Amino acid sequence: MSHPIDPVPIHLKVALTLKEAAEYSNIGINKIDYMLRQPNCPFVLYVGTKKLVKRKEFEAFISKKLIL
Repeated sequence: MSHPIDPVPIHLKVALTLKEAAEYSNIGINKIDYMLRQPNCPFVLYVGTKKLVKRKEFEAFISKKLIL
């Protein structure tokens, strides 16, 4: 007998997809993708060729910025 796995709420995830990060922050997917492509981006996590957003680092980065 298998038990269905409940999805983890976005605010509890360690890493977010681009779509989740956009929903969470109300910042567009293209803008987040642009920020992830910048050298030394503090919140990018590569899993193979897939780019994920480290949620806590992303929150800290945004909280320090006035303009993106």
